[in-house]
Amino acid sequence: MSDSDKVNEAEPAALPSRRFEGREDFRQLVRDAFATAAREGWRELVLADATFDDWPLGERAVVDSLQSWAKSGRHCVLLAKRYDAVVRKHPRFVTWRGTWSHIITAVACPSADALELPSAIWSPSWVLERRDLERSNGYCGSEPDRRVALREGLDEWLRKATPAFPATTLGL
Repeated sequence: MSDSDKVNEAEPAALPSRRFEGREDFRQLVRDAFATAAREGWRELVLADATFDDWPLGERAVVDSLQSWAKSGRHCVLLAKRYDAVVRKHPRFVTWRGTWSHIITAVACPSADALELPSAIWSPSWVLERRDLERSNGYCGSEPDRRVALREGLDEWLRKATPAFPATTLGL
């Protein structure tokens, strides 16, 4: 077997199109999505969750992936009900967000019902949507219909949102 016939075992697998179940499965898909965004150079990300409380945003590997992803011409939108859990639980992410504030738009819908606000990652290539927050169950995939439907739903929420989660806090 020649070298060209061998499978490159170091090459990461493509993100899945499937149903996911459970908190750890969800968290791993989030990690994998950020690593793929960095590797493939996704130009746009929308991250949505009521609080981002159980996302792995504070993990070094996640912030390293986001750091690799962040470049000129990229844009990330954060949508939440509120960001107090992010500040409290994910200090690495908060620092990264401050550094890259010029490519990150953070908005909130404070009057939204936490169970109605989407828990999702949207990109032009792949999406993840957690539909059952209690059990961390949902769907992910790259199907065009799935991507369009999620983006339309997120856009409705973004129209209702106001600026939030400042990159810096100024004290008096």
